[in-house]
Amino acid sequence: MAGSSSGGGGGGKKKARIEIIPLIDVVFFLLATFVLFTLSLNKSQGLNVSLPQSETGEVRDPSGTATISVTAEGTIAWDKDPVTLDEFLTRLKSFKNAHPEDAKILINGDENAPFNQAIYVFDEVRKSGIQKVLIETRVKPPTS
Repeated sequence: MAGSSSGGGGGGKKKARIEIIPLIDVVFFLLATFVLFTLSLNKSQGLNVSLPQSETGEVRDPSGTATISVTAEGTIAWDKDPVTLDEFLTRLKSFKNAHPEDAKILINGDENAPFNQAIYVFDEVRKSGIQKVLIETRVKPPTS
């Protein structure tokens, strides 16, 4: 008889199986995506300013760094918090006391900020005894 299923042992129930290999692939894909996304979140802790361009900039490690922003209007901010000159000096001394050996300051200045204001910040940081001063820039696009 054509088309009939006789004998052959195909009548039993099949057991469900969970394939672990595709599950591991998916988990590693999600892990890699998460790691790459997290690495791209290396954002400045300062105010949003239009950074000057530089061809020689390097990647920085933001851990243990206080960010001082100088805006286009010449105002100063400490980690996104606008401060007066007296508050700036007080916070600078407190930061130096809290991190006596490994204090790092990141100056995040607008490209249109008054140069004298940026130099003032730089000088005050160096006078406080902090020797690791970084200036944040953005990568200059290649010219064609």
